[in-house]
Amino acid sequence: MDAAQKPPEQVFDWLDAEADRRAEAGLTRRLNPRPASSAELDLAGNDYLGLARDKRVAGAAAAAALRWGAGATGSRLVTGSTELHAELEHELARFCGFQAALVFSSGFTANLGAVTALSGAESAIVTDKYIHASLIEGCRLSRAGIAAVAHSDAAAVEHALATRRTDRALVVTDSVFSVDGDLAPLTELSTACRKYGAALLIDDAHGFGVLGEGGRGAVHAAGLAGQPDVVTTVTLSKSLGAQGGAVLGPRRVIKHLVETARSFIFDTGLAPASAAAALAALGVLKSEPDLAGKVLANAARLSEQLTDAGFRVSRPDAAVVSVQAPSADEAVGWAARCIEQGVRVGCFRPPSVPDGISRLRLTARADLSESDVDTAVKVISACAPPRAATS
Repeated sequence: MDAAQKPPEQVFDWLDAEADRRAEAGLTRRLNPRPASSAELDLAGNDYLGLARDKRVAGAAAAAALRWGAGATGSRLVTGSTELHAELEHELARFCGFQAALVFSSGFTANLGAVTALSGAESAIVTDKYIHASLIEGCRLSRAGIAAVAHSDAAAVEHALATRRTDRALVVTDSVFSVDGDLAPLTELSTACRKYGAALLIDDAHGFGVLGEGGRGAVHAAGLAGQPDVVTTVTLSKSLGAQGGAVLGPRRVIKHLVETARSFIFDTGLAPASAAAALAALGVLKSEPDLAGKVLANAARLSEQLTDAGFRVSRPDAAVVSVQAPSADEAVGWAARCIEQGVRVGCFRPPSVPDGISRLRLTARADLSESDVDTAVKVISACAPPRAATS
């Protein structure tokens, strides 16, 4: 049969073959709706400070929804900007040490907007090869020449900058990488950028609220906040337990994003309830600056105990702890058995893991007790596949 004569019911037959290939590789993914409340010990979510259910935060969201409505009603440039958005931007910038901020509907759209608006066909982009998928998509859409260099290798970044063929350049990195939780060499990257006249864009999604003075983030901790050549993005859905994302940087950068970032201009604004929740959570973080330290202490405790139990475990620089699994299938089974025993853990497999090694991904929270950590280690150990431990 000619391709043009294919019956309508066969148009998507190729999807079945793709699904079979993913199944054979152990990469099938399923949605698993969770109940509103559960007795499970959650080490899979990104609610690092335990604020998603905090009554101060949830109450602010509920009050804002009643006052402003369920949604933003339009894009930020039309009807989607409220007083809450402006206040949140002001408070985020002041807390993190930047001149200005711009709130997006998600961390993903914030990264898309920042990368595409600050690059272009006449630019070069140099990235760490382990950057988050949202940054990768921004690079793909940018039309820039892209050099993806070895992980956490500032010398490789410097070489790529030195050999580029364009005047403009943008270095793109995560601050804390989402798979293993390791920290990028931010100071060295800034030095390379200064040497070769490049801008530095840092996704601080996993550093904000956890690292730096009072949780001001990895960029602040590195002494780069407020620098004229540094831009950072944060998400409001991790440490702040809400929804949305933001770009922080010099005022002229934020003005440029308002006028050119397509994921800002053509997207409905963040719901007022989410903006209010993020504002309230930021207020909690300001009043309880020790929350960040509690996250780090719990992450270190998890890593140490799992290492002592004989597993291949990452050394956490922030909240993320990863435990290597023998294969994708065994990682899935391991995570499923942990859930059955009341401990929910993340399961990362290719293509989510750029090095191809499947993992359990654990996230520490400020509200975990020592007993919670002990329980998690016991369950993970009891549920492990035979080949998971090194000893």
